[in-house]
Amino acid sequence: MTGFLLLLAHVLCVAWVALRPRDVAWVTAPNLTPFAGIRAYLLLGPAEAAWRIGKELLLLAPLGVLLPMCDGRLKVSPWASLARTTAAGALVSLAVELLQTAVPGQVVDVDSVLLNTVGVALAHVLLVPAGRARLRRRAAARSGASRGSSPVRRRSVPQGPTPTIPRVGIAP
Repeated sequence: MTGFLLLLAHVLCVAWVALRPRDVAWVTAPNLTPFAGIRAYLLLGPAEAAWRIGKELLLLAPLGVLLPMCDGRLKVSPWASLARTTAAGALVSLAVELLQTAVPGQVVDVDSVLLNTVGVALAHVLLVPAGRARLRRRAAARSGASRGSSPVRRRSVPQGPTPTIPRVGIAP
């Protein structure tokens, strides 16, 4: 439940940041050529390029952790989890970009979709496997303690002879 609430809060923040109208006198043309915007960022200098590319990478990066957190499973294929999370991040990024077409001053940029998706995948690869491993260890430690598997071994005490009931014969 906590993961879902955090995911909802993050998506609302992204919508507020990305879907606000811009008060500008002119708007750039939409960028539908992959990597053209990234090349343009790199021409602005290393500091400005790092700022703009980093901003795009970090916008949806929390989805890389929050989406698996909503799922709640600890035992899952890492590759399947990465594929599902990256695909969901790409779809959310594409939805944001398409919704921006209806907002004054906002334009579609295919490089934003690419960088947002890479940010989701990087966050997932860097944080989720280690987090799941830690949670699995914690769950194993809890289940081991709750079963009473203490290192003290019990000795077997002889119970004596098997009781018999008088006047009951043994079958032939």
